[in-house]
Amino acid sequence: MTVSIDRSRSLEELEGDRWEAPPRDATRLIATAHALRSRPVGTLTVEDLRLLIRQDIGLAVLLPLAVEVLRDNPLAEGHMYEGDLLCAVLTRTPAVWSVYPDLARQLTFIVSGLSDLSPELRTEVERFVGAAENS
Repeated sequence: MTVSIDRSRSLEELEGDRWEAPPRDATRLIATAHALRSRPVGTLTVEDLRLLIRQDIGLAVLLPLAVEVLRDNPLAEGHMYEGDLLCAVLTRTPAVWSVYPDLARQLTFIVSGLSDLSPELRTEVERFVGAAENS
């Protein structure tokens, strides 16, 4: 299932929530997250998606986009390691997936065909699939 998202709009526009500017002494992570929220979501890179999803920012918009990326390339890589976007998506809390059961099903299908994963990523896949089966 493809979700219709206006990719020319930013998270701020899509969510109707404009954050105040970060404080001057904000960490790089906070400053980056703030800046990414004002960019059109269609311009976000794998790394941008990974960073925002890890911070639970804009999940209603970004999880469907991330699952689209993962459908084409399950081990899509941001700036950390092969499969870092997948790991970011898999490690959202079970409560998140109860809100997006269709995305959880799609993700379960995507990971079911994966092999030769790192031990860490394999653990996250197994945890996610186990939680999905028990929900």
